[in-house]
Amino acid sequence: MKYLDESGCCRWSPASYSYSRIGSQKLMPQVGSCSGRISILGLWEPQVSFEYALVQGGFKTKRYIEVMDWVAAKAQQTLNETGRITVVVQDNGSLHTSKLAKQQWQQWQQQGLYLFFLPPYCSEMNRIESEWHQLKTHEIAGQMFDNNYGLALAILDGMETRSVKGGYALERFIFNCT
Repeated sequence: MKYLDESGCCRWSPASYSYSRIGSQKLMPQVGSCSGRISILGLWEPQVSFEYALVQGGFKTKRYIEVMDWVAAKAQQTLNETGRITVVVQDNGSLHTSKLAKQQWQQWQQQGLYLFFLPPYCSEMNRIESEWHQLKTHEIAGQMFDNNYGLALAILDGMETRSVKGGYALERFIFNCT
């Protein structure tokens, strides 16, 4: 069972608890603009694997389908080798339930990929949320980035660190931008 969710990271991290010498004030130099966001779509199978993809801005249905087609191809291989299906738990986000996405559901099921939708407003039931929290509060917290590239590199490093700490395999999907 894999847990799917999207999370976003901004170039300015929120201020966190910290310490400074008595009589001095904590200073966090700010970069020019706080605009800019990197979104990550992840599928976490606890203690086994974490698959993910990054985009600038937010995920759209087309990119979600590309990632899910990749996951479905791997599900097909698992089904062929072991006879086991792959179940993805996700919320009812618009990109997961759009008309375009729904058109893929039957194909994905034929490949051994089944979707399970959480009840509305129950994000706490999605176990991947704890991984997002760890990434944001321990790996990239308190950092300011001049550009989205720097933020993306920090996310990549943070994901690698999380996989080592969690003892799971890490695999990144890279979009074909030709």
